Amino acid sequence: MSEAPAIDGPRVSLLLVGATGLVGGALIAATATHPQLHLAALARREAAIPLGARLELLVADPADWPEAIIRARPEVVAIALGTTIAAQGGDRQAFRAVDHHLVVDVARAARNAGVRQVILVSSVGADAASRNFYLSVKGQAEASVNALNFPRLDILRPGLLRGARQGPARPAERAGQIVSPLIDLLLRGRLAKYRSVHARDVAAAIVALAGRPGRGRQVHASPDIHNLARNGLT
Repeated sequence: MSEAPAIDGPRVSLLLVGATGLVGGALIAATATHPQLHLAALARREAAIPLGARLELLVADPADWPEAIIRARPEVVAIALGTTIAAQGGDRQAFRAVDHHLVVDVARAARNAGVRQVILVSSVGADAASRNFYLSVKGQAEASVNALNFPRLDILRPGLLRGARQGPARPAERAGQIVSPLIDLLLRGRLAKYRSVHARDVAAAIVALAGRPGRGRQVHASPDIHNLARNGLT
């Protein structure tokens, strides 16, 4: 993967919510080579900071995140929150509490803080009307964030995320990561949106999008994310 180009122009303040996840860790590492990007990360617990990373780590209980977002005064907020139903012991409501309620609470706090742009990491196939519970929750979260009417909302919908994840092993995900490069070769045309994406590429796409001018809702599928990671263009 080629690194996304450094941001030109004025310094951009970016607040990451979801620092301990796969994408969050990749974004923290990526910003080390982008001095124009000032990164702060909001988390509920201390996170390991990669060597050479430049960021301000804000640790607070989620109930206090709205106040922390106001104090941070970011221009852009990247929301990379997510869990799995399995990680929640099969409790669908616990899953919804993170992937919908917490996501929307963060977005609402960002809107109240005057944030211009939100970058939301979602999932391929997200659809509020889907019969698949996971995809329906992702789609409902997208719709709720969109309803807050940010001047600019970028939604990333990657396929299977690849990368070394911290925390408990996810055997099914690991198996998917092994075979995904071969499957990706078969996903062409309208199926290209289902291609897997390395967390480094998602992070590079966030870097490329942070502070970008323009207004409205922009949705970026796997091919767009790969393109953003390579050269910053969709």
